[in-house]
Amino acid sequence: MESLGSTLTATYAHPRPTPTNFLPAISTMTSSYRDRFPHYNLTHSLSLPWRPSTYYKAASNLPSLGPYCTNSQKVSESTMLPFVSNRTTLFTRYTPDDWYRSNLTNYQESNTSRHNSERLRVDTSRLIQDKYQQTRKTQADSTQNLGERVNDIGFWKSEIIHELDAMIGETNELTDVKKKLERALMETEAPLQVARECLFHREKRMGIDLVHDEVERELLTEVDIILCCQQRMKLHLDKAIAQLAANRAAQHELEKDLGDKQRAYQIDDKCHHLRNTSDGISYFCGVERVDATVSVPESWAKFTDDNILRSQSERAASAKLRDDIQNLLVVTANEMWNQFNKVNVAFTNRIAETADAKNKIQIHLAKTLQEIFQTEMTIEAIKKAIRDKSAFLKVAQTRLDERTRRPNIELCRDMAQLRLVNEVYEVDDTIQTLQQRLREAEDTLQSLVHTKATLEHDLAVKANSLYIDQEKCMGMRKSFPNTLRLVGFC
Repeated sequence: MESLGSTLTATYAHPRPTPTNFLPAISTMTSSYRDRFPHYNLTHSLSLPWRPSTYYKAASNLPSLGPYCTNSQKVSESTMLPFVSNRTTLFTRYTPDDWYRSNLTNYQESNTSRHNSERLRVDTSRLIQDKYQQTRKTQADSTQNLGERVNDIGFWKSEIIHELDAMIGETNELTDVKKKLERALMETEAPLQVARECLFHREKRMGIDLVHDEVERELLTEVDIILCCQQRMKLHLDKAIAQLAANRAAQHELEKDLGDKQRAYQIDDKCHHLRNTSDGISYFCGVERVDATVSVPESWAKFTDDNILRSQSERAASAKLRDDIQNLLVVTANEMWNQFNKVNVAFTNRIAETADAKNKIQIHLAKTLQEIFQTEMTIEAIKKAIRDKSAFLKVAQTRLDERTRRPNIELCRDMAQLRLVNEVYEVDDTIQTLQQRLREAEDTLQSLVHTKATLEHDLAVKANSLYIDQEKCMGMRKSFPNTLRLVGFC
């Protein structure tokens, strides 16, 4: 091979003699060199474009297009015109050894490629079988897990249904007891109204008859007992309402959980029976990256277990509340009946005391009238004494006023001046004392008059008081609800 730097003219002017049957065709050389040196061409003409491969392919089909082709023009090597290149760098030519080495390299590459391909095919076949078995095993495991999940959901569904039936029965029983308590609470209004009416009528007593006697204390106690019973009934009624709300809340949670379980059971059962040949299967790209779960098996089981435990707790509280309400109805009925009898006994005793007190009022009224007359005479005497002292006070004050007109040095604080001043003070103090006594006498008279009015009024209302206690109050207390109505049975 010629080294770089030699001219192309020298190469064509002195060619090497080579056997005609050794060199391959131009097209073969072009194809073999094309891949090894993609950026170099074997021929460069002044008149042809820089695409030698395209040129030689066309020249092999149309000989007239290749003026320098020896096969088409039959031009001898001695008559070939020298090829002159205007490029400063010459292209490298290859030796036969290079050609043989190139072929050996291609053979080795072919063997290596085929070996790698064969190994890849074997590995791929084994990989396909392994992955198929692994995929089937994974799907079988998933199907088994879904079956276990369906069994778990079915177990908790049965537990929820059993607890839900028990809760519904307990709620119905508590509702019946609540209605009985409401009826008993309504029945207590009549005794309470009677006691309040008695207190109201007794408030019409006037004067000394408005005494906080035993009847009033027993009536107030009766009102307090009835109100206390009502308060306890209302408290238990509120508890029953709250317990019913709690029962319904627990029942709602159970029903909601049961609905979720049923829906999950249907979905998981459908997933459990899905096969590769089932209808409706499709691609859902990216669904494996979406984690829509909100619980783990432990929290999932604990959630349902907590709902069942809550329902059981509410049922126990509801049963206890029902027993408390039944006991309360019996206790309140007994308390109200006992106090009703005590009030009636107090009324009987008070009526006797009122009749005895009526006979003693006349004596006290006569004595009060006599004392009023004497007090009035005393008030008149005090007023006359005050009027008598007014003249002395006027004289003393007039003298002092006249002595203030003395001129200059004559305004002397002499003995007469001092005595007049003392006289004014003494007379004024006497008048003030008499006026204070007059006010006391008037207050005493007012008190006597008030006592007289009270006694007269007391005498006038004694009959009314007896009428209130005997006729109105005892007449209303003849009716009282029986025990069955007080405990809410009718």
